[in-house]
Amino acid sequence: MRIVVSACLLGENCKYSGGNNENKAVLNFVKDHELIPVCPEVLGGLPVPRMPAEIVNGVVRCRDGRSVDDAFRSGAAKALTIALKEKADLAILQSRSPSCGVKAVYDGTFSGKIIPGEGVFAELLRENGIRAIDAADIDA
Repeated sequence: MRIVVSACLLGENCKYSGGNNENKAVLNFVKDHELIPVCPEVLGGLPVPRMPAEIVNGVVRCRDGRSVDDAFRSGAAKALTIALKEKADLAILQSRSPSCGVKAVYDGTFSGKIIPGEGVFAELLRENGIRAIDAADIDA
């Protein structure tokens, strides 16, 4: 199986804080599959580290209010192009991310509150017929 995986879950230091979200359950799940690591935010030209961002009224914004929506959407489109070119069968994405959240995202208040919703990359995958699952569901 060819699996798109949020690069941070594989231990790549591309998280907004400069670190990663290495996930042992995900690493174990994908060990016998062909991996396609992507970080839509980095593909969109955002630096590591970078200011935290959340979806605010449909627009991805940094905590200071600055829009980074174009970078997020550009990176999501580039990551989708990679997934389609590589004929991905599945995606495993980082929970709650404004790019990769599959079932839930932060609510846009930067308070840590989580709401139902999906990140911009997860949405593109769904719209293009690539099944995405939340990394937290692999842990369960």
